[in-house]
Amino acid sequence: MHRTLVIIPTFNEVENLEPIVDRVLAATSDADILVVDDASPDGTGELGDRLAEQHPEVSVLHRAEKNGLGGAYLSGFSWGLERGYGALVEMDADGSHQPEQLPLLLEQLTDHDVVLGSRWVPGGRVENWSRRRVLLSRAGNRYARLALGIDVRDATGGYRAFSAAALRRVDLEHVASQGYCFQIDLLWRALERQLRVVEVPITFVERVRGESKMSGSIVVESLGLVTWWGVRRRLAEIGALLRHRRKLPSVRALSHRTLPPLRTRSE
Repeated sequence: MHRTLVIIPTFNEVENLEPIVDRVLAATSDADILVVDDASPDGTGELGDRLAEQHPEVSVLHRAEKNGLGGAYLSGFSWGLERGYGALVEMDADGSHQPEQLPLLLEQLTDHDVVLGSRWVPGGRVENWSRRRVLLSRAGNRYARLALGIDVRDATGGYRAFSAAALRRVDLEHVASQGYCFQIDLLWRALERQLRVVEVPITFVERVRGESKMSGSIVVESLGLVTWWGVRRRLAEIGALLRHRRKLPSVRALSHRTLPPLRTRSE
């Protein structure tokens, strides 16, 4: 068993699975792969089993139904932590995350707890996206940054590396979101616990084969949860301010009693 586990969730990715597995294995000699398949009707799970027979580095976790990206990653994290992996990586099956950049992410785990592959820091970029999608992603990340008060340029990206210790600290059992907002949820929990987070520039390439799983309901879920987390943060700040202000009258009274009387020029 290697130190790193690359978790690849799949649903109807039979055209993409073998190429992404081959690229991961070629990119690093120190990583195993876990395919987490949500009962794909197109045979993705069965292909994963065949790849596992060919490559000792590959395992497959079959789930009974399609239950969201977040649920797939949580299952993969649990599987990897139980088996003692020291680093766990999120990676899409469609080839949008470049396995060749995986060593760059893993290198940063030496000094950090969470490494984010970022499209929107200097050096990061996207390929084959429409202008509308670029603007939507940038606007969503800006909203998350302002609502949550975080200094992260790409809070929604899905190419990430975690130390096992970091995942144990973020309370995975109580992660609320199951869709793509899972990425913001996990990041928010890491920052709340003051984990060391760093962004590494990556190149994101739009899928060539298969259909995107992005939908309007995913966007609505993300906006709703981010707004609630932002409100909760502001309420906590207001509560802390009010607790502080309740202590101020006694301080003012003490200061007033100890000040010497004012003297006029004539005196």
